[in-house]
Amino acid sequence: MAEQSRLMALHQRAQRPVGPNYKWVALSNTTLGILMATINASILLISLPAIFTGIGINPLAPGETNYFLWMLLGYLVVTATLLVTFGRISDMFGRVRLYNLGFAVFTIGSILLFLTPGKGNTAALEIIIFRLVQGVGGGFLFANSTAIIVDAFPARQRGMALGINQMAAILGSIIGLILGGILSVINWRMVFLVSVPFGVFGTIWAYLMLRETARITTGQRIDWAGNVTFAAGLTTLLLGITYGIQPYGNSPMGWGNPYVIAAIVLGILVLIAFIFVELRVTDPMFRLDLFRIRMFTTGNIANFVSALSRGGLQFMLVIWLQGIWLPLHGYRFEDTPLWAGIYMLPLLIGFILLGPISGALSDRLGARTLSTAGLIIQAIGFVGLTTLPANFNYPIFAIWLLVLGIGQGMFSSPNVTAIMNSVPPRQRGVSSGMTATFQNSAQVFSIGLFFSIVTVGLAAALPSALFGGLTQAGLPGAVATKIAHLPPTAALFAAFLGYNPLKTLLPAQVLHALPAASQTQLISTSYFPNLIAAPFMVGLRAVFLLSLGVCLIGALASFLRGKPVIVATDEGESGIAPTMSTAGAGLGSEDEDEEPTRSGVVGAPGE
Repeated sequence: MAEQSRLMALHQRAQRPVGPNYKWVALSNTTLGILMATINASILLISLPAIFTGIGINPLAPGETNYFLWMLLGYLVVTATLLVTFGRISDMFGRVRLYNLGFAVFTIGSILLFLTPGKGNTAALEIIIFRLVQGVGGGFLFANSTAIIVDAFPARQRGMALGINQMAAILGSIIGLILGGILSVINWRMVFLVSVPFGVFGTIWAYLMLRETARITTGQRIDWAGNVTFAAGLTTLLLGITYGIQPYGNSPMGWGNPYVIAAIVLGILVLIAFIFVELRVTDPMFRLDLFRIRMFTTGNIANFVSALSRGGLQFMLVIWLQGIWLPLHGYRFEDTPLWAGIYMLPLLIGFILLGPISGALSDRLGARTLSTAGLIIQAIGFVGLTTLPANFNYPIFAIWLLVLGIGQGMFSSPNVTAIMNSVPPRQRGVSSGMTATFQNSAQVFSIGLFFSIVTVGLAAALPSALFGGLTQAGLPGAVATKIAHLPPTAALFAAFLGYNPLKTLLPAQVLHALPAASQTQLISTSYFPNLIAAPFMVGLRAVFLLSLGVCLIGALASFLRGKPVIVATDEGESGIAPTMSTAGAGLGSEDEDEEPTRSGVVGAPGE
C-alpha cells in the first residue's frame, strides 16, 4: 500500500502545472535521451569484432557482408526514414507522449539485444532486427527532443539549451567509440546492456516529470499517402546507397548492379511522387510550406551539407587510424578500435569548447555570423587534413581535429536554434523531424559517397601494390594475382573491424606454406599499412576536398539566411528573429489563433 501511495503521489505530481525550473528538467531529460541514442549509434563501430566473435560468424566471409553493413547502417537508415513521420505524429498527439514512448521502445530494444538468444547467422539477424527496434525508439527521441526544448525555453535561452543538447549528441558519438572498445573486451553483450539502466531511468523520469507545454490541435488527419510514399522512397534510396558500396561481379563497388540502380531510380521517383502528394493533402506530413521561410530553408540546406561533409568523416578517420597509422606505430590490429576512439578525442574537445558558448551567443547575436564562421572553420580543418601524410605527426593531426570540432560546435547550435525559432510553435515537431531527417539522411549518403571515392582510388592502385609486395615476399605469381584482385572493400572492412587484413586475404594454407620469415613479414603490423597507404591517401584527400567544397556551399547558404533582427515578445523580452521574405512572413510568426505567451507556447514555463 505504501508503495502504491507513493506512486500515486508521483503521478499526481506529474499532472501539476509546470514550475519555473521545468525547463531544466526538460533539458536534462532530453539531453540524456539524445546522449543515449547517439552512444548507441556509434558504439558498434568499435565493438563489431567482439560481437561477431561472440555470435560465431566471420563478417568478411562470402555472403556474410550484408550482416556487417546492416549492423553498421541499419540504425541510421531506420531513424532517417521515420523522423519526419514521427515529428508530424507528435505534433498531432503530443510531443512528450511520443518522446516517452521512444524512450521505452529504445530500452526494450536494448534489452532484446542484450538477451540475443541465437548463434551464428540467426543471432546476426536477431541483432539487426533488435537494432531496428532501437532505431524506432531513437527516431522518437530525435524527432521530439529539440521541439520539447524549444517549447520549454524562452527565445533568449534556446540557443544555450540547444547548444548543450547538441554537445550531448557529439559527446555520445565519441563516448560510444571508447565505451564500445572497453565493454567489448569484457563481453560483447555488455555493449547493449550499458543502455538498459539509463533507458529504464530515463523512461520513468520522462513519464513522471515531462509535461505537454505545446498546444495540440485536435481533428487533424494522418497523411497515410504521404507517410507511405516518403518511407518507401527514402528507404529504397538508402538501401540502394547501402548496397552500392558492396562489390558486384568483378567490380569493387556495386554501383553497376542493376538492383542498386533500380533502387536508387525508384527511390528518387517515389520521393518525387511524395512531393506531389504533399501538395494536395489537407494535413500533409511534410510541411512543404515551411520552405517559404527563408531562415528554415537556408538553415536546412546548411544543415544537410554540413552533415554530408562530416557524416562519413568519422568512418574514414577510423579506417585511417585503424588500417594505417596505429599499426605503423606498433599497435596490434586487435587493439586499434579502442585506440582509434581515444585518438579522436580532440574532435570532441573542440565541440565541447564551442558548442554551449556558440549556443548562448546565438541568443544575442543570431545564427548567421556564428554558423557561417563555423562552416568556414570546418573547411579550414579539411584543408589541414589534406596536407597530412599517411603516417602523420599526431600533434598536428590533433590540432586539425580540434579545428573541425570547434567549427562543428560553432555551427550546430545556432543553426538549429534559428531553424526552430523560425517555425510556428505547433509545427515544431514536424520541423524538428524534417531537420533531423536531412541530417541523418546526409550521414548515410556521406558514408556511401566517401567509401566509394576511397574504394575507387584503392581499386586503381592497390592490385599492383599488393601483387608486387606479395611476390617479393615469396608468393607464387598465380596466388599473388588472385589475392591482389580481391575487392579492396575486403581489406578496408578488415582494417575497420580490427582484423589483420592480410590474415583475412591470405588463405591459411598459402600462408603456412611460406618460410617463417615471409610469414612474419606479411602479417606484421607495418606490412599492410605500407602497401595500402599511398592509394588510400589518394582517395582520402579527394574526400577531404569534397568535404571542403560542401562546407563552403553550406557557409554560403548560412550567410544568405538573412540578417537577424531584435523583436519584442508579449512581455517585453528581447529575442532573435529572422528576416524573412514576404512569402514566408506569415509562417514565421505565430498562428493567428495561437494564444500569445512569452515563449510562444501555451503553458511554457517561466523563469
